[in-house]
Amino acid sequence: MAPRAYHRCVAVRTEPIAVSTPGLRALRWWSDEPHTRMKEAYTVARLVRGRSSFWSAGKVWESTPGSLQIKQPGDVHRDVSSDGPLLFQLVTFPTSLVESAVGKVRALPQLAPGDPRGAAFQHLHDAVARGAERLALDVAVVEAIAALGALDGPKEHYTRAVRRALELLRERLAEPLTLDEIAAHAELGKFYLCRAFRAQLGMPPHAYLTRLRIRRAKELLAAGTMPRDVAPLVGLYDQSQLNRHFRRLVGTTPGEYARRVGRAHSVA
Repeated sequence: MAPRAYHRCVAVRTEPIAVSTPGLRALRWWSDEPHTRMKEAYTVARLVRGRSSFWSAGKVWESTPGSLQIKQPGDVHRDVSSDGPLLFQLVTFPTSLVESAVGKVRALPQLAPGDPRGAAFQHLHDAVARGAERLALDVAVVEAIAALGALDGPKEHYTRAVRRALELLRERLAEPLTLDEIAAHAELGKFYLCRAFRAQLGMPPHAYLTRLRIRRAKELLAAGTMPRDVAPLVGLYDQSQLNRHFRRLVGTTPGEYARRVGRAHSVA
């Protein structure tokens, strides 16, 4: 059956999977609605059920059951179409663990079922699914991270101007920025920059900056910063603007997110 373009929102549901390796996160993720999101950590997702297409790294990829979607921090993923409700199993690695072991990774957004480069990731997903004991899971994690570092993906798919724009957004996310400033830093006219940025990142500069700010807000909240103090630290005008963007992108308020993270830390 040919994939249909997304045209309605039905539901998203997640179910955490208990794993014994500290720092590793795993969950099952069901969805029948489109998403555009910026990834915050190294994640390998295996499509369990359904077929879909998504945009990442400047092109559209087709996913079938067994496909592995590989995401790095800062990647933009935009769903394009689906032929029905999707079920993924996701495994997320601590960024510090990945980068201390293999450095910053720039991998292909997807590996097809049966691709030998994905064998270690398939083994890890199998171990998570069967509830493997600690030693077996630790070994699977180490082998998967080594495989992540060995992937021969595009080392840089952004043009120089877009790379410079990204550098400025990341370095000055807490400051007010104008399009003229970003374009001057990128050494490209603002009309050309906006077109190149959207083509290569999948969203305009202001939308990407908002996601950077909300990602930083989550980090601050997880570290214990009071929600009322976060907005000026991430370049947002006031608490209401923070609440609006946070709820839209995270699905909850900063206060509830802080309470949820606090409860998770107390359990751990």
